[in-house]
Amino acid sequence: MNGYQILTGLWRGRDTAVLLRDGVLEDVLVAPEEDRPAIGAIYRAVVDRPLKGQGGVILTLGGGQKGYFRQAKGLHPGERMLVQVTGYAERGKAVPVTPRLLFKSRYAIVTPDAPGVNISRQIRDEELREKIAAVAHDIALEPGHGAILRSVSGEAGAEELADDLASMAELAAQVCADTEGEPELLVDGPAPADLAWRDWPEPDEVLEDPAAFAHFGIEELIAEVLAPRAELEGGGSLYVEPTRALVAVDVNTGADTSPAAGLKANIAAARALPRLLRLKGLSGQIVLDLAPMPKKDRTRWEQVLKAALRDDPVETSFVGWTPLGHAELQRKRERLPLHEVPA
Repeated sequence: MNGYQILTGLWRGRDTAVLLRDGVLEDVLVAPEEDRPAIGAIYRAVVDRPLKGQGGVILTLGGGQKGYFRQAKGLHPGERMLVQVTGYAERGKAVPVTPRLLFKSRYAIVTPDAPGVNISRQIRDEELREKIAAVAHDIALEPGHGAILRSVSGEAGAEELADDLASMAELAAQVCADTEGEPELLVDGPAPADLAWRDWPEPDEVLEDPAAFAHFGIEELIAEVLAPRAELEGGGSLYVEPTRALVAVDVNTGADTSPAAGLKANIAAARALPRLLRLKGLSGQIVLDLAPMPKKDRTRWEQVLKAALRDDPVETSFVGWTPLGHAELQRKRERLPLHEVPA
């Protein structure tokens, strides 16, 4: 079938949402284990202890969980604060958190620390912007709270948009008022099906039948993603292998021995890499051992890579080149690595 399909089911016993585009695996989201905080979860936390020399603090989140807040100037042990999980951490390490809460839905984001109503710049039609603004200004936000109307809000009806924003505004008001008490989980992170509804394109079909995973061969598609080797368009291959410290990427030209083989393979790898990292759920420090190519071609390769990264939903920065000629990336840790899901 052509178009977008969203499938929900179980993979390795975990709730999973899969996005197919024209039958090709486009994205996959897997719920973390119960003892692992999900991104977006909001906690009432207590400052535990400072990390001397790092400028951060360890927070007690409740339920045996610990959080880490980097910019912690002025915080003292025993102080209570509301925080939101921003990424995944290795087992046994504190999860990264921020006190800047976001209440995010499909059409709207309520921002307790940023007053005012802002509309996505991707909505350029002035008449449509005025209609969206009129709906937003009719919703009562708490003093000091603001809202961001996402790009897809232009596709929603006025009533649907108002309901979506009002529900987020109400949730934000309730949570922000709940500051007293012991460390506790106040709002759990969204499940894969909720994330699919919130962030993925409007599908042509949604399949919630458990048999759909088997029918579309989802197990086999994910197994292909987990394999370290991926074939590149035009020949050559790409190896993506996570280690404890970083993600190592190796590009090979294959049977092509022409003078331009290295550049061709590297460009193909630059275009394929964002999708592979997204599907595998890999992030953090990423080091690329590219196929041999002249230094004069690096600028062209960087342009191709940055264009590919702009279309990827996970924030990724090109850091630069090492003395050994390796390219380095830094990718936000907002996906659960698939290889960490117990089989």
